[in-house]
Amino acid sequence: MRVATDIGGTFTDLVFVDEHGDIGVAKSPTTPPNFEQGVLDVIEASGIDKKAIHTFIHGSTVIINALTERKGVKTGLITTKGFRDVLEIARGNRPDLFNVRYRKPEPFVPRHLRLEVEERLDFQGEIIRPLDREQVKSIVASFQKEEVKAVAIAYLHAYVNPVHEQMTAALIKELWPEVYVTASHEVTKEWREYERTNTAVLNSYVKPTAASYIDKLQGKLKENGVDSYNYIMQSNGGTTTFAQAKETPINMVESGPVAGVYGAAVLGELIGETNLIAFDIGGTTAKCSLIDRGEVKVSTDYYIERAERSAGYPIKVPVVDIVEIGNGGGSIAWIDEAGALKVGPESAGALPGPVAYGMGGTKPTTTDANLVTGRLAARNFGYNVDLEKVKQAIHETVASHFDMSVEEAALGMIRIADSNMLNALKLVSVRKGYDPRDFTLVAFGGGGPMHASILAKELGVKKVVVPTASSVFSAWGMLMTDLRRDYIQTYNKRLGQVEIGEINRAWDTLEQGAWQQYEADGLAREAVMYARFADMRYVGQEHTVKVQVPNGEWGADTFAEIVERFHQLHEKTYTFRLEQTETEIVSLHVTAFGKVQKPTLKKLEKTNIPVSEAIIESRPVYFEGKGWVATHVYDRKKLSPGIALEGPAIVEERSSSTVMHPGQSLTVDEYGNLIIHTGVN
Repeated sequence: MRVATDIGGTFTDLVFVDEHGDIGVAKSPTTPPNFEQGVLDVIEASGIDKKAIHTFIHGSTVIINALTERKGVKTGLITTKGFRDVLEIARGNRPDLFNVRYRKPEPFVPRHLRLEVEERLDFQGEIIRPLDREQVKSIVASFQKEEVKAVAIAYLHAYVNPVHEQMTAALIKELWPEVYVTASHEVTKEWREYERTNTAVLNSYVKPTAASYIDKLQGKLKENGVDSYNYIMQSNGGTTTFAQAKETPINMVESGPVAGVYGAAVLGELIGETNLIAFDIGGTTAKCSLIDRGEVKVSTDYYIERAERSAGYPIKVPVVDIVEIGNGGGSIAWIDEAGALKVGPESAGALPGPVAYGMGGTKPTTTDANLVTGRLAARNFGYNVDLEKVKQAIHETVASHFDMSVEEAALGMIRIADSNMLNALKLVSVRKGYDPRDFTLVAFGGGGPMHASILAKELGVKKVVVPTASSVFSAWGMLMTDLRRDYIQTYNKRLGQVEIGEINRAWDTLEQGAWQQYEADGLAREAVMYARFADMRYVGQEHTVKVQVPNGEWGADTFAEIVERFHQLHEKTYTFRLEQTETEIVSLHVTAFGKVQKPTLKKLEKTNIPVSEAIIESRPVYFEGKGWVATHVYDRKKLSPGIALEGPAIVEERSSSTVMHPGQSLTVDEYGNLIIHTGVN
């Protein structure tokens, strides 16, 4: 049996598939700060035989939480003499250009814990000045007095030749075995001193937290009779072992959300939809990502805490291109200083949760608004819902302020939340030059199906797909992933100066390094597959585009082929091409997949159950411009493939509701997915 669990801000989700291909799901409240307990709770809630679990895959928010909440450990930095302040200097291209009071993000390592050592390599990796081991010993003694718990090492040009970083790391482990150490070349071999240094620092900052969490989770699983192969979801859309995740936990920064994006790509391939927008609304956040012709976009230009007025902190590791905003089911409605209604980013979380939960929450949330407008039914909550208390909370916070009815206020809350989500959807589509009319929206998470149909219509998307087990779809996506590791090496050369033999040796070195790691994990050579990419640009440019290039031995004609691919991709990305301008390679990128056995989705058998028997009830639902409308509510489990419905309608399932607005229609495909036609021509 394969089991996947995904820890969200509000709920922990589980999906399992047994040896017969049958899929089961479960949800349980997230249990901060002891997140591993939520995993055990949801396994218990699923009712599965723990001893039957063969493969366990896990996604977690523990790393991003540790970073954003500043709950990592005291970290020291060792760097090349003269580069102590690289974290302070950062980049000059600040986002809020005309703000005279702008403040750069404060480094995670204070200046007195950023220490320099005599050593120097040139840009080709040749040693100019040997490493001063005595200075390293002195620095270690200083860090011990400061009670530092983790150390980051980032030397100039270590991405070309890591010899001094390796010597330093070995010496630290010899002198101080219990401290956690990260050398920059272990997490990234790309240039950019600031980004590489910051990535090494953040990896060290969360390394003890990650190790403690993973050890606790593994221990709890064993205590409860789970003897499985254990993997963790990474930000690049693949999985890795628990052991590797403890070494480079920064690769887990978007562990949970990217699984849903990858799952959407797998589902799209199955149903013949290759242009997709993955849209996930959970209890705390909404996430979206664009999939172009089946390709999940992965980038190493990732930032945490980046906003209109903050440069954020760069993390130079492969991360699926995803936009995340603080709007979910638990997002709290509030009135700002100007008297305007806002929803989010503050969330009620799992505790106390929305007012409807009856767990002490007093501030109205998006979930409460959906309940009051009839989109959700009180009977589906795992709590005793006091509807009058929910209405009172909305009245006191919103309705009384604007002198409107509770229903109008609730609808206003929903529309504000929808507006925030629509902006996020535009960021991954329209703002990047894509026409949403060419894409299908895949809606999942507890709130995705509830908001997707109206958002898709406003965006111009013609079709929405609500997958089976939509509320736990990110966990389902984990079941469909392979092992994945990315190997990126800066290789800055003009194409006209590249020697065929030299670049073939560079590709072979990257792929051999990947194979050696997978071999250590016990994989057979035939189970490992490679994909090659080159980060390329025109000479004189700053930014690159990632071009997929041929595998195998390169020949003289290969260069003309990849240059043409680059021209086409550059034109698509930036609307122009410069065919007379010389091109150059900046980095080589090998993605190595360790293929694992994945479940096969079964087609559903048609039943003779009439649509009328799937109706749970007919209840009034409050729609914008329509008011209260009598709306049929259907049980998703009783909807057979081929059944068609007309809006307005609501399809209920465990932990989620799909809302169809007037003028929209819905069909059920052979896999049980709900296909909504939004009314866009």
